[in-house]
Amino acid sequence: MVMNKYTKHLIPAILAGVLTLYSTSVIAGNEQRSGQAGATELLINPWARSSGWGGINTASVSGLEATFMNVAGMAHTQNTELIFSSTSWLSDIKINAFGFSKSLDDQAVLGLSVMSMNFGDIEITTEDLPEGTGSTFSPSYMNIGLSYAKKFTDNISCGATVRMISQSIPDLSASGVALDAGVQYVSGDQRQIKFGISLKNVGPKMQFAGDGNDLTNTNSNANGQDFPMSYDMRVDAFELPSLLNIGGSYDFNYGTDHRLTVAGNFTSNSFSKDQFGAGAEYAYKSYFMLRAGYVYEDGITGEFSEGRTTAFTGLNYGVSFELPLSNGTNFGIDYSYRAASPMASPNSIGVRITL
Repeated sequence: MVMNKYTKHLIPAILAGVLTLYSTSVIAGNEQRSGQAGATELLINPWARSSGWGGINTASVSGLEATFMNVAGMAHTQNTELIFSSTSWLSDIKINAFGFSKSLDDQAVLGLSVMSMNFGDIEITTEDLPEGTGSTFSPSYMNIGLSYAKKFTDNISCGATVRMISQSIPDLSASGVALDAGVQYVSGDQRQIKFGISLKNVGPKMQFAGDGNDLTNTNSNANGQDFPMSYDMRVDAFELPSLLNIGGSYDFNYGTDHRLTVAGNFTSNSFSKDQFGAGAEYAYKSYFMLRAGYVYEDGITGEFSEGRTTAFTGLNYGVSFELPLSNGTNFGIDYSYRAASPMASPNSIGVRITL
């Protein structure tokens, strides 16, 4: 019993230490490395609720959506949760996400999440036919994550996600695997103080392979005869866009019906600028929630010619409605808006069912 008591505190402490050590030794927020990472779809939050305040709720996120922000928050899942979310991303790209989480008997939760991107039909062009060949292709991007989270004490929860990554077009593909890990700490008489830290997208390099790398040239032999020769064009491997989130939040409870949560977050990106975020969420019981957040990075208020490197302008907001049904079942609708310029601002809508 004594050993088990110390183990409950030791495992989260070790994980938090590893995350902090990794952040100080590897992740440096080096904007000079922008564009050198691949699989950047791993940076897209497909869920409508947490994206409604810019994904700054590293400390307070709970349930299935925690698989993106801080998987440790999935440990707060009650029974079973299912979510479907659809996002119109920047222009004509559609993002669909689905997931479910199930609580187990030992204060642990198991979750599965799937995200896919639909780019529509893209016209095929060649050097000889730059205006198009009349044929089209459609890239396929998909991520599948398997998550596990557990409450080690009433105050500390930890979790990890193994995510499989797939990118492909008809004659070229790349696949890889990424690891996420996180810790959440809750304190206060009303459990109103929360702290979270998460490390995301850590894994081996990825590399594209396939017939799309082949290059055919026409060569001549000594007799003047032409013949085609194919060359395998080598492509370099690319790293994953790893990052570290550190966040905190505080709940102001007004009676039993009203809650106002303020939150802040710092994101250290290994291949782009660091980000600072702050926001708030108002909730009336569990029936209605309104949230907004602002995510800042260097140059975000200027133009692209002035050093701005993101299409987003910082503002995010969202709303949620939940209806209690029979036998403890709840049905909810989430919506989020992420301001962007000059590209179209993403809108997300999600449906959640808790059983």
